[in-house]
Amino acid sequence: MKRPTIADLAQASGVSIATVNRILGGTGTVRAETIERVQNAAEEIGFYGRGVIEDRRQRLLPNYRFGFLLQQSSRELYRLFGSKITEAAARRQHEKVVAVVDFVDVLEPQNIADRLEALGKRCDAVAVIAGDHPLIGQTIQSLKERGKPVVAYITDQSARDRAGFVGTDNWKLGRTAAWFLAQTTPAPGRIAVFIGNHRYQCQDVSDASFRSYMREHAPHLQVDDSRPTHEEPQEAYRIVSQLLSELDDLRGIFIVGGGISGVLRALREAPVEKRDKVRVVCRDIGPETRKGLTEGLIMAALCHPLDQISDELIATMIAALEHRDSTTILQRVVPFETITPESV
Repeated sequence: MKRPTIADLAQASGVSIATVNRILGGTGTVRAETIERVQNAAEEIGFYGRGVIEDRRQRLLPNYRFGFLLQQSSRELYRLFGSKITEAAARRQHEKVVAVVDFVDVLEPQNIADRLEALGKRCDAVAVIAGDHPLIGQTIQSLKERGKPVVAYITDQSARDRAGFVGTDNWKLGRTAAWFLAQTTPAPGRIAVFIGNHRYQCQDVSDASFRSYMREHAPHLQVDDSRPTHEEPQEAYRIVSQLLSELDDLRGIFIVGGGISGVLRALREAPVEKRDKVRVVCRDIGPETRKGLTEGLIMAALCHPLDQISDELIATMIAALEHRDSTTILQRVVPFETITPESV
């Protein structure tokens, strides 16, 4: 079979022979879209110089260095967030994206603001998971003024200078959690709500919508005041152990923030007759949550779809850079996943 020629490639891709020669020789200017079209045609006809064309395309791709400030490197969930972001960066076909993933363990607002500032100096744009606080908002404003857009990830910020938000619909999430507990708990009793920090907008909104549903549809269930765990499993363990020892009518737990491993530890240690009366709904999926689901200790986990939301995050950061002078705040709401013991 005759080997495809440059003329064959030009005809298959709809460009001139001179354009193909410029691509193969690395001389002159050729648009990235044209190179991609020629590359696709080369794949289709089996042209011998596909490697050269790919190298030329790669050299013309725009380069970005994006920073991602996540929380608590000790938590498996945030490490999973980081690895999925890195994978999403590698999947980009029309840009070269270097993902700089950083973790902040001391969650004081000033420390987060300082770390955000430092990451912004090294990167073209930054994404951050953090509680909503004026100190962080001031840093977001400062970075924007220097052409470094900041995108809120998972939980939104009230800072008017943020470039965008990527996360789930937390109002729907809270009401969905309430639906699960209300539908499976016909007997009167109490519901405990664990929140990591009241400054996380995603948690505060979910908490509010959870209570909204319960007032409307489940008046037989008393929802206690939210108990902060400060995202610490040991604190969650202490609270659940105390509740199980003191209450006979605890019927459900909604874990809006962190601490799931502590909750599960307390449930495993509790008498079976008490544990079996308690329904648990939590957010997000990690190794500990998966284990709790398979054990039947968790009824449902309402989760961020990590591949999809990571792709959306990087696409939003690119869009924020391309429109950095715009006052529009980009909103990317990704539907959450519902995982049960039968679907895990």
